[in-house]
Order: sequence, then structure tokens, then C-alpha cells
Amino acid sequence: MKGAYHSYLWRLDFFVHVRMKYILVFILLAFTGTSLNAQPKALGLRLEGYTYPYPVHYMNTEVQHKRISIAYMDVRPVYSNGKIVLLLHGKNFPAAYWKGVIGTLVSKGYRVIAPDALGFGKSSKPVIQYSFSLLALLDRQLLDSLGINRVSVIGHSTGGMLAARFALSYPERVSKLVLEDPIGLEDWRAKGVPYRKVDEWYREERNATYDKIVNYQKGYYPEWKEQYRQWADVQYGPLKSKDAATYAMVSALTYDMIFTQPVIHEFGNISVPVLLMAGKEDHTKIARGASKQLTEELGHVKDLAKDAAHEIPDCKLIEYDDVGHIPHLQIPERFYTDVLKFLAK
Repeated sequence: MKGAYHSYLWRLDFFVHVRMKYILVFILLAFTGTSLNAQPKALGLRLEGYTYPYPVHYMNTEVQHKRISIAYMDVRPVYSNGKIVLLLHGKNFPAAYWKGVIGTLVSKGYRVIAPDALGFGKSSKPVIQYSFSLLALLDRQLLDSLGINRVSVIGHSTGGMLAARFALSYPERVSKLVLEDPIGLEDWRAKGVPYRKVDEWYREERNATYDKIVNYQKGYYPEWKEQYRQWADVQYGPLKSKDAATYAMVSALTYDMIFTQPVIHEFGNISVPVLLMAGKEDHTKIARGASKQLTEELGHVKDLAKDAAHEIPDCKLIEYDDVGHIPHLQIPERFYTDVLKFLAK
């Protein structure tokens, strides 16, 4: 009986221990807002299964002997001020992350065009040679198809590189240019970062896990909030689809485009008024394969932005303390105020 009694006590202690463990887990999840099912749902190659904040339209054309379509949102105000804004997104984001910016601009009378660049979001993802010149030409073609002559352009991150290329290529189509924490404020290759073959980028993209993507995106912000997780979910979603290999290859090709096609050396040729917005805690860079010392020397946006503002002939620089790579998500109201003031001048 004594042995049976001790066995009973052991089982009771084990049951209580396990139960308390699960209670603590549920309490932790409740406070952090984390779901037990942390993995996001699978999305299609063109973000099938993900809904944009405004209706999506498509422009069909041909690139390198492939039929492609460019997805875009075209949002018109109730009372127009006669001005149009073109929004160009970053590499790891779809045009949908402009939702708050679109709503604010439209409320002030602006018509807003927000495309997904070729190879991103809901646009086609052909395996082709990508270039910023090609993407800029497609944006011009989109504006032509809509009968739009001049726009103000706002570009974030990789979209900032594209916006600069668009302004350099078609200055007559741009009234004002806003660069929100653009990458490419330094030439990584010229500073010694070794070139990587597309194959290496591809392998890295194929091996990306959800946790790796979340941790990478956490680097965009000085302070992580769970509301930012949705963008990691969207980035990871297509990697769970049957077209994951194509998604990874296109991502690899666009990494190659970003690394090998800097615009910084042409900043002095930008002929339109520019607003450069920089989070002082932004350290975004491409430094794969670089030494630790070189890596630490790169990506200091607070310094790079000052240099860029000096190079651009007509440039106003706004710096944000305690802000990372995406001001329009981290400090939206301040971002809206600064952009609207610049556009209205």
C-alpha cells in the first residue's frame, strides 16, 4: 500500500506540474498576443489568399518575351485637388503596407497610384533579368495607360532606389520626390562587400524559415510590436506555396539588381525637389559575406542621409530620433504631416 500511495503522489505531482506549465504558457501567450499556431497561412505566388485594402487592377504587357501583368491600386478622392501621387514599395513588402498613407493622401484630395513592382506582391513574377530601369519604364507605362502625365513620387527602401531611378529617367514626369529611408545610400560593392551569385541568394531564400524572416524584420524597428508581424507573414506566405522555388528565384534576382545597380553616384543629377526622410536607428544594408569589421562600418543611415542630402541639388532632410527603417509604420502621424507639408509647398 505504501508503494501504491507513493506512486499515486508521484502521478499527482506530475499532473500538477504539467498543468501549471500549460497554464503559464497560456498566460504568456495572452500577454504577448502570440497565437499557439505561430506559422502564417500559405499564400499563392501572387499573394492569392491575401486581401489588399483597396481594389486591385492590372496592366498587361510583355517583358523579355513573357506576358506579364502589373498589379496596382488606383484610389481617387471624393474631392480632388488635381494632384497625383505614385507610391513605390520596398523589397520585403507589398503595396498593401501603404494603406495608411493612401487613406491620408486621399483624404487631402490626392489621387494615389500604388503598384506592386514586377516580381513583387500581386504582380507577375517572371524569371528574367531585373533592372531598376525596367521597373521605372513599367511605372511610366502604367501612368501612360491611365492618362497621367505628372506625379509626385514617394519611394520607401528599395522603392526609394526605384523612385530615384524613375526621377533620373523621366524628370519631366515628376513634380516632387520623397525618399523614405531609401536603401542604396552607399555602394556596398564599391566599399568591399563581395559579390554573390544569384545561386547563393536563391539557396538562402529557399532555406528561409518563418523565424528567420520575423527576426530579420525585427531589425527594421527599435521596438518590435506585434502589429508589425503581419508583414513577415506576407513575406513568408508564398514560401509555403507550390511555387516557392519561383518565388525564391525572383527574390534572388531582385537582390542581385539591388546590389549591382546603385543610384547613389547619380544623386547630383536629380533635378526635382526632394524630401529625404531618415530614421536615425535604421541600419539596413546588404553585407552578406563581408567581414565583421566592414559590416559594422556599413548601414549608418543617419550619416549616409546627410551625405546624400548634400549631393542632391534641391533636397530637404528630415531625421527622426528613435525611428528605424519604416517611419510610415512606426510614426505614421508624424510621417503624414511631414509628407503633406512637402507636397503642398
